Amino acid sequence: MSAGRAHESERDAILAALRPVVDGIAATFGPVCELVLHDYRRPERSVVAVAGSVTGRAVGGAMSEIGMRVLARGDAAADELNHVTRTRAGKLLKSSTMPLRDSTGAVFGALCVNVDITAVHQVHTLLGALAGLGDGTAETPVTTFGNDIDSVVDALLDAHRIGPDRPWGGLDRAQRLDLFRSLDEHGVFAVRHAVEQVAGRLGISRASAYSYLSQARTATDPTPAGGPA
Repeated sequence: MSAGRAHESERDAILAALRPVVDGIAATFGPVCELVLHDYRRPERSVVAVAGSVTGRAVGGAMSEIGMRVLARGDAAADELNHVTRTRAGKLLKSSTMPLRDSTGAVFGALCVNVDITAVHQVHTLLGALAGLGDGTAETPVTTFGNDIDSVVDALLDAHRIGPDRPWGGLDRAQRLDLFRSLDEHGVFAVRHAVEQVAGRLGISRASAYSYLSQARTATDPTPAGGPA
C-alpha cells in the first residue's frame, strides 16, 4: 500500500473511532449539547457524524465559518475553545473546534462541540440586573451554521458589507485585494466553485476573480524573490 493510501486509511479509521464518542458525549450532556464530526477532505459536505440538534446540522452538511477558518490555517490550525457566538436564529452558543491530525501531523478534519447557553445567559443577565450590576451586554458575533456551503460563503461576503451601500465598483484596487485576501484567510476558496460564487455576487467575471485572488496571495507570500517556490 502506498504512503498516500495508508494515510487515507488511517484518517478513515480515526473518523470511524470517533463516531461513537460523538454520540456518547452528546448523550451525557443532553439536549443543550451538539457534537459535529467533520472530514475536511470534502469541505462542501464535511459533516460525517452529528449528535444533538443545537444548530440543525445533518450528515452531508457543510462546515460553518469557524470550520472554514480552521481549514484555511491548514496544518498550523490550533484548537479554538470556548468561542462564544450567536446563530442567525438567535441562539447563544459556546463552541469548541478541535482539529484532527493523522500520524504525520496533517489536519484532515475536526471535532466540534456546540453548547446552547442561551438560557444560562438569560439567567445570568437577570441575576445581574437584580444585583444592580447591569446586564454586561456585549455584541456577540453571528455565525452561520447550515447544511449548505453556499449560505456560509454568502454570509462571509455579507460580513464584508459588499452590497448596494458599498458596491464592488466603489472599491479601489487595495480594497479589492484586501477583500480577496480576507476571504482566502477565512477558507472560502478551499470550497469548490467558491470563486464562481464570489464572482457572481460581486458582478465580475470568473477570470477577474481568479486574477484578484492570485494577486492577493502573491502580495502576502512571504517567500523572497528567487527563493523556493
